Amino acid sequence: MTAQEIVQTAVALGYESCGIIPVEDVADYAEKLSERIERKPTDTKAYGRFFGFAQPQKAHPWAKSIVVCVRRYGKYRMPEHLNGHVAKYYQVDARRDEASVDHQASLAFDAYLKGLGLQALTERKFGVTALRWAAYKAGLGIIRRNNFFYTDSGSWVNLEAWLIDEALEYQHENRQKPCPPDCSRCIDICPTKSLSEPYTMSKASCVSNLTTWEGDDLPNDSHSGQMGSWIYGCDACQDVCPFNVNRWEPLEEYPGLEKLAALINLEQIVMMDENILLERIQPKFWYVGPERIWKWRVNALNAMCNAYEDKYATAIAHACGSENEKVREMGLWVREQVTKEHLL
Repeated sequence: MTAQEIVQTAVALGYESCGIIPVEDVADYAEKLSERIERKPTDTKAYGRFFGFAQPQKAHPWAKSIVVCVRRYGKYRMPEHLNGHVAKYYQVDARRDEASVDHQASLAFDAYLKGLGLQALTERKFGVTALRWAAYKAGLGIIRRNNFFYTDSGSWVNLEAWLIDEALEYQHENRQKPCPPDCSRCIDICPTKSLSEPYTMSKASCVSNLTTWEGDDLPNDSHSGQMGSWIYGCDACQDVCPFNVNRWEPLEEYPGLEKLAALINLEQIVMMDENILLERIQPKFWYVGPERIWKWRVNALNAMCNAYEDKYATAIAHACGSENEKVREMGLWVREQVTKEHLL
């Protein structure tokens, strides 16, 4: 077993590229976290919990190397009506989607590593280490000013990593050109100015965070009006990036996406049966847990408020009578806002 054989197997399984670095190579990730916290002290708690990623061997003393893989997702045909509503990565998120080829490849690579007699550990949801930093250290690409990781496929890639108990190394020569020093497109386009300077992001105001993990009180959130039509995630800074131009090639169908996407429009989300939200939508978009399924309706109502059309009136009225307090509160707030603008 050699490092080259491991890398070749990853590529044979459909990964774009693979690298292997000593586990100690990610230690300086702690410095990057400290720099970010210094710039954004209000995010100390949000970023502080990632310091363990800089020394994964503390939790796993047997770990000697990190195998990091890049998989391209900018190859799938995406439903046009979800543009500006649901971020593309989440539409084709294979981390928990066992029906996808990408998920099956991850399982196969995991089995391959263990079949070599290696102790191997991965964590598919959020990683066993700092994925972007590990991939950068392995020479697989570059982290750009919008904080996303880029390869020849642009930022439309996802990353996976395994800790292994063998001291191996396989590094690449990074070929990506750096961002021009005078380019600020990603910063300029950020809806809430969460991305206020290169390589910095305030989690509390990030649209992706506000539409998933947080944003539970949008009527009283100063960013609700800046969130536009996004209801799950945000692609603004990636869509505008020059290094993503012509990098998406819609060559393949993602299993089940077309049928799932047919369920998702603003009015349907507000008015659909809760069981559909729980059984069809939540398992795919799992950042919003079953106990917060109302969040989908609240986000949809916020999007209606930000780009109101007369056709939304029925859904808003429906929300105003909802049994769920959060949905009802949001519906009444939206009605008040659009009434002020003489839209209703």
